[in-house]
Amino acid sequence: MARLSLQFPEDQYCYSTQLTVRVTDINGANHLGNDSMISMISEARARFLFEFGIPETPVAGVGIIVTDLATTYRAEAHARDLLLFEVGVMDFNHYGGDITFRVSRPADGALVAMAKSGFVFFNYASGMVTAMPGEFHRKFARVNWLA
Repeated sequence: MARLSLQFPEDQYCYSTQLTVRVTDINGANHLGNDSMISMISEARARFLFEFGIPETPVAGVGIIVTDLATTYRAEAHARDLLLFEVGVMDFNHYGGDITFRVSRPADGALVAMAKSGFVFFNYASGMVTAMPGEFHRKFARVNWLA
């Protein structure tokens, strides 16, 4: 089976946040567990959306839902490691796009993980995917890194 490879344009990251690996994030192998990394990616996504004024919860019946998540691990992280999550958006389509993540450890510059989270806009009243709001697209389309 082919290995997953995630690589994103260097200039597409538009937001960063730091999260500390908690003792409770450590698995039996004594490093950051997959489930905890997914939770940290979700927190970074929530902070990113909040920073750009985009509610995750439905507004007027429309919200964002995650359609997929791919993660590749490059280095272990351990309890109390400070991790830098760089976040960007790319590959827009009519209904959504991808939120991308580069996770590194500033203390030694190690690349810990790369991830991509697909998203679509969803109308909770109709129970169907809906077009990306123009305001969302305009917010990111006017930024240079999304040419």
